[in-house]
Amino acid sequence: MSNWIEILLRSISLFFIVLGLTRIMGKRQLTKLTPFHFISYSIVGILAALISTKVIDNLVFGFLSLGTWVTFYLILDYFALKSKIIHDWINGRETVLIKNGKVMEESLKQVRFTGEELLRELRTKNAFNLADVEFAVMETTGELNVLLKSDKKPVTPFDLGKRVSPKSAPQTVILDGNILDEPLNNIGLNRGWLSVELDKIGVSLDNIFIGQIDSSGDLYVDLFDDAIQVPQPKVKEALFANLQKCQSDLTKYGLETQDNNAQQMYSQNSDKLKDLIETLEPYLLH
Repeated sequence: MSNWIEILLRSISLFFIVLGLTRIMGKRQLTKLTPFHFISYSIVGILAALISTKVIDNLVFGFLSLGTWVTFYLILDYFALKSKIIHDWINGRETVLIKNGKVMEESLKQVRFTGEELLRELRTKNAFNLADVEFAVMETTGELNVLLKSDKKPVTPFDLGKRVSPKSAPQTVILDGNILDEPLNNIGLNRGWLSVELDKIGVSLDNIFIGQIDSSGDLYVDLFDDAIQVPQPKVKEALFANLQKCQSDLTKYGLETQDNNAQQMYSQNSDKLKDLIETLEPYLLH
């Protein structure tokens, strides 16, 4: 057998073998690998390359080495899940770099970080002012997590005592001008509904790059032709405004009529509608 044919067959076989091994070794982002995981993945890749290019000519020895690395990785990873001591020994421990608003210089030396590098990492977390940071910790993956001081945190609806409606992930129903039936069916809609919505905004299917439906049932589309302005859905806002107008009209009618029974009826219904508006406000406006 020619060398190039053998290398081709080895490479194709090892591609699928390594693909299966990486699935077994777990799903992790490359940017969030600890040194232990990074080295293990790298060694598996290097061994596969050496075997496929016949640098390791003996297949038995090559697969024995590959299997040993993967087996030891899985064993240590399993025990790391069961024991905090083994986990810290393999993956290391997080390092506090800022505590109570003060930079821990000894910790910076420990992780080989300069002041400029610390400030750069803080900027990636939208912390441009060191005085705004209460706590910062470097994870074992090298990622920096930051806690801002309480008076510098963004205000949330909870802080304001506001209720907001729960949100679910939007469903992509159009991609590159093609309708995706599965996500459309998952939210209980069909092509007929989608066609009506596209007619409302006056765009054709072949001009849509991406179309998504949010948790409120509103359709958002991004067009290939950026010069065309697409009106944004305002169904919820229009419904809220109509409810407010109805409540205002009931109050007005109650003030204008001279009939006591009618006044009481208008007042009661106005109060009921007001309560309904307050209940629906988080779902229609937030």
